[in-house]
Amino acid sequence: MVLSKPETGTPVLEMAHVAKSFGGVRALVDASLTLYAGEVHALLGENGAGKSTLLKTLAGVHRADAGEIRLNGGDFHQGNTRDSIDQGIAVIYQEPSLFPDLTLAENVFVGRQLTSGGLVDWAAMEKGAQALFDRLGVSLDPMSKARGISIADQQIVEIAKALSTDTTVIVMDEPTAALSSKEVERLFSVVRNLRDQGSAVVFVSHRLDEVFALCDRMTVMRDGSTVASSLISETSEAEVVRMMVGREVSELFPKLEPKIGEVVLEVKDLSLAGQFSNISFDVRAGEIFALAGLVGSGRSEVIRAIFGIDKYDSGSVTLLGRKLPAGKPSASMAAGIALVPEDRRQQGLFMASSIARNVAVTMLKKLSSWLVLRRKDEESTAAKWASTLQLKFADLSDPVERLSGGNQQKVVLSKWLATEPTVLIVDEPTRGIDVGTKAEVHKLLSQKAQQGMAVIMVSSELPEVLGMADRVFVMREGEHRGTLERSEADPETIITLATGGVVSV
Repeated sequence: MVLSKPETGTPVLEMAHVAKSFGGVRALVDASLTLYAGEVHALLGENGAGKSTLLKTLAGVHRADAGEIRLNGGDFHQGNTRDSIDQGIAVIYQEPSLFPDLTLAENVFVGRQLTSGGLVDWAAMEKGAQALFDRLGVSLDPMSKARGISIADQQIVEIAKALSTDTTVIVMDEPTAALSSKEVERLFSVVRNLRDQGSAVVFVSHRLDEVFALCDRMTVMRDGSTVASSLISETSEAEVVRMMVGREVSELFPKLEPKIGEVVLEVKDLSLAGQFSNISFDVRAGEIFALAGLVGSGRSEVIRAIFGIDKYDSGSVTLLGRKLPAGKPSASMAAGIALVPEDRRQQGLFMASSIARNVAVTMLKKLSSWLVLRRKDEESTAAKWASTLQLKFADLSDPVERLSGGNQQKVVLSKWLATEPTVLIVDEPTRGIDVGTKAEVHKLLSQKAQQGMAVIMVSSELPEVLGMADRVFVMREGEHRGTLERSEADPETIITLATGGVVSV
């Protein structure tokens, strides 16, 4: 293990040789993390590397089987989440959990309301919340309701809540996944303020560009163990990728030579009031057709309408010469369209159900006799796709919620690929998954396209669009701004079209 120690003095947090097993699965084998005051420390690794288990051990969700945890030079008591909070550990999750009908001040001090003479001191809570917002350098009204505020502002409130408890360590788990670029920069400004004020921040992200822009030091995990720790300034993105996956990822976008066939899907003059208007394109067998644009451009709304989740006002969707009815997902599925949604947890999976059931759920009719599901066929179907997509799991009967994010995404892909669709629609197919799994997903999409499947891909990541798409359909504010062939697509042209600029000929 390569280690680099940039600070002197006592670390704020030391986690050494931590191990944790769940039944026969060793989630942590030999995990270590050392954190100093006044630094932003990146915790990196593929999905399934053990990052979440290590942090949940720190947060009091799990208790380590072996190893040592010390906080501010003293012993750390592993009890429950309340014990961890009382010892100064705060975790800011990707999806904040505020009470929408309470004010921001009430959310900051929820469960710990300030009192005077036995009564809640509303003025003191407002003043205290305002002081915390000022400390973070943000402009928020402590007396406004939490309902309706952006995810970015919700995260700021969660950070203020953490600071109000005399927090020693702040853990931020994928905080930027749902943020726009402006919101990300604002969050980074807040985190830098925390660092400059002496806070110790653990930053978990799959976005290496963010890690190199924000963090001072990093720890890399692989297969339940810590494999490296170093200063960010002493490494590179390529080296980090190699440490994370244990091999060279020479091609993150393993694009195969396409075999473009005939048009299979035609979208003509599709419109939905307030979402998009006059959208027309066709998709051919064997091609990856990307919808690009900024957040709010209408890309996801268009594919939801094509699949039938949202009923469009006018226009038509035609598959293999057959016009599909609007607003009927069952008709789209029967015709041969599959949709892998952006939010896999809320829209793509039954989290408490087994891996096998999630994989086979789109095939229940085919796998049933007289309305009774044939369990062996369900298991064999799931086993086939688990092998094809190299799914990492303990048992197919385990609930899918036990899987890492990358493996959950593979389950969603499996259940739709099992239907053998003519058109596969994937919305942000690699969001929130690690670089190694991204390469596997890209390879799978490219293979399916080469085998004749038409793939429609929505992605906010320009490298992904440029690396995988045969054609790029650029949208802005619900309108089509231009279509680019692979040879014409470059970052400048796409961004110019997406922001309303004029492309010079």
